[in-house]
Amino acid sequence: MQLTLVELIALGLAVFRLTHLIVLDKITEFLRAPFFDESIEVEENGEEAIYLTPKKGGLKGFIGELLSCYWCTGIWASCFLYGGFFFFPLYFNPLITLLAVAGVAAILEAAVQSWKTD
Repeated sequence: MQLTLVELIALGLAVFRLTHLIVLDKITEFLRAPFFDESIEVEENGEEAIYLTPKKGGLKGFIGELLSCYWCTGIWASCFLYGGFFFFPLYFNPLITLLAVAGVAAILEAAVQSWKTD
C-alpha cells in the first residue's frame, strides 16, 4: 500500500502527538506512574525537584524504559497507527485526523510560546 504525501504528513503529525501524549503529557501521568520510581531532591536554591526513574528489572522496568524514551515510544506509536490505518481505516482515519490536528496545534502553540519569550 502506497501512502500519499498528505497521508504521510497526517500520520507523522499523529505519531508526534500520540507519542507526546504517552511520554510527556500530564493527563496520562497515571498510566506511566506504575513503571517509575519517584525521588525528591533539594536543589541549591532550596526548591524540591521530583525525578522519575524507570523501575529496575522485569516487565515494569522494560515498560518504564520504553516510556522514558520519546524515540522508542514513537516507533511503537507509529506501528500502531500505521497498522490501524492499513488494516482498519474506518476506525483509524478519524483517530489519525484528530491526532494530526492536535499535533499541528501543539507545534503552533510551542512556536507562539517561543516567540513570546524572545
